Amino acid sequence: MPRTSSPPFDNSSLRILASLIFGSRWLQVPLYLGLIVAQCVYVFLFMKELIHLLGHASSFGEQQIMLIVLGLIDVVMISNLLVMVIVGGYETFVSRLRLQGHPDQPEWLDHVNASVLKIKLAMAIIGISSIHLLKTFIEAGNLGIEGAKFTEAGVMWQTIIHVTFILSAMGIAYVDHLGHAHAAHKQAKSAEAH
Repeated sequence: MPRTSSPPFDNSSLRILASLIFGSRWLQVPLYLGLIVAQCVYVFLFMKELIHLLGHASSFGEQQIMLIVLGLIDVVMISNLLVMVIVGGYETFVSRLRLQGHPDQPEWLDHVNASVLKIKLAMAIIGISSIHLLKTFIEAGNLGIEGAKFTEAGVMWQTIIHVTFILSAMGIAYVDHLGHAHAAHKQAKSAEAH
C-alpha cells in the first residue's frame, strides 16, 4: 500500500512564498539607484578633468594631453559600463522598462538577457583594460627613471591581466555559443518528433 504524505504547505502558503521570493527582486532597486549616483560622480570627474585639460592646454606637452584624453575616454567607457549594468540589469533581473517605441531606446535592449549582458560587460571591461594598458605603454618610456609611475613588473602584470580578460570573454562567448547550439539542436529534434 503506497504511503501518502501530506504536503507541508497548502497551495495558498506556497503562493505566498513564491510571491515573496519573486518580489525579492525589488531589493535590487536601491543598488541600481546607487549606480546612478556613481554615474553622477563620474560625470563630475569627467568635467573636472576636462576643465583641467582646457586650463593647461597651452602648457601641456603632447604626451600629457594624450594621457588626459585617454583618462577622459576611460571615464566615458566606465560610464557606458554603468549604463549597461543599470539598464540591462534592471530589465533582465527586476522588471521590464516598457520602452517599446521610445525613440531613444538602445538597440541592444531589444534582445538583452543574462547571457547577452555577460558578453557585453566582458567586452566593456576589455575596452577599459585596453585604455589602461595604452596609458601604461605611453608612459613605458619612463621605466627605470626615478619617479616613474610603473615598473617593468607592473607593465607585465597589467598585460597578463588584460590577456586574462580577453581569454575570459572568449570563454564566456564560447560557452554561450554551446548553449545556443544545444538549444537549437533540442528544438530541431522536437520538431522532427512532431
